[in-house]
Amino acid sequence: MSLTLAQLNAAVPAEAVALLDGVYEHSPWIAQRALPARPFRTLAHLKHALVKALAASSADEQIGLIRAHPELAGKAMVSKTLTAESTNEQSKAGLTDCTPEEFARIQQLNADYNAKFGFPFILAVRGPRGTGLAKREIIDTFARRLHNHPSFELGEALRNIHRIAEIRLNDKFAADITLGNDVWDWQEELSVHTDPATPRRASSPSPT
Repeated sequence: MSLTLAQLNAAVPAEAVALLDGVYEHSPWIAQRALPARPFRTLAHLKHALVKALAASSADEQIGLIRAHPELAGKAMVSKTLTAESTNEQSKAGLTDCTPEEFARIQQLNADYNAKFGFPFILAVRGPRGTGLAKREIIDTFARRLHNHPSFELGEALRNIHRIAEIRLNDKFAADITLGNDVWDWQEELSVHTDPATPRRASSPSPT
């Protein structure tokens, strides 16, 4: 049965935190700090309160949140110690069914990324629709982001964590995201009509 805002608003703090368990990986303190914003009027209101709670946290807490996430196709997946949420996400992206070559490539990227940044690579692997990105897209994104500046990559990690949390909340509350998917489709359809490579011609001089 899906969770409702009425249930969340009526719950005592400890119960409310438990109801939001798993939204932010192994980090119940974010939900705890968002609860004073109750009663939540909409799911968007709840999401905003959680984002504000994380934004107000310390740099050490934010790094701790990032480090609480498992590596993609990493040791936790192999040992089957991922959270249910992470297992679902990595499975939808096909990361639980990598070829030996894909698995070796991801392991090398994990090692290189951790050595450079000191925290695991974070990507919302369920993608814009929540159905999962292609493995090739995940690997290409992983390789590209390895070249980012550490401060930029910290921001990317947090941005993707918020996207992961949004998808998990949608699942918990059985949110209808049909309109969002429609907007995404419209944007994709409109984008094929753009032609930024064609320069605009200068106007011809007016006859005198």
